[in-house]
Amino acid sequence: MPTLLALSGSPSPHSRTAVVADHVLRRLAHAGFDTAHLAVRELPAADLLSARRGEPEIRRALESVAAADGIIVATPVYKAAYTGLLKAFLDLLPQDGLAGKTVLPIATGGSLAHVLTLDYALRPVLAALGARHVTAGRFVLDSSVERGSGPDRLRPEAELDLFQAVDEFAEALHHGAAPAATPSATTSATTSAPSPTTSSPAPSSALATTAP
Repeated sequence: MPTLLALSGSPSPHSRTAVVADHVLRRLAHAGFDTAHLAVRELPAADLLSARRGEPEIRRALESVAAADGIIVATPVYKAAYTGLLKAFLDLLPQDGLAGKTVLPIATGGSLAHVLTLDYALRPVLAALGARHVTAGRFVLDSSVERGSGPDRLRPEAELDLFQAVDEFAEALHHGAAPAATPSATTSATTSAPSPTTSSPAPSSALATTAP
């Protein structure tokens, strides 16, 4: 059974992005996949920013990416792009650091105005790192993550749409599907985003079982 790793790039200890990533992992775990969650914010900041690949926690994080068959890359949208924290980690990967892997991109944000971040900012970096197949991603509105006295949850319509993307990701892992020609991101509100006409790849250079 393929092994899967969720890579979440939010700097917040109360991250909605991590909540979404955990929902994805639970769905995949129920399908029989081996899963883990790597929260970049839990890595030593000095080692991460100084690119100290040989330090134990950084080395283990990079090894976990290398060992995974599939990667879920989840990020909040900051300034119309993925976070600098996520970029710092992706820069530590070798140029072909995602070679042979199937990748599911997920973004969260407060407005649908940021939905194209998936296709215009995140997807080109994943392609530049050699991902074999980047499946159709999802943009999840912050308002779709509900918090209260019990466990954090997603609104039913958001969860349904997210799980559709997760199931497509799982199917691609099982069958080794070839990359789609021009995949597009959709939002948790089931609003499709237009596919970019041109997407030029941009060069890019605490493991945890639970996340906040």
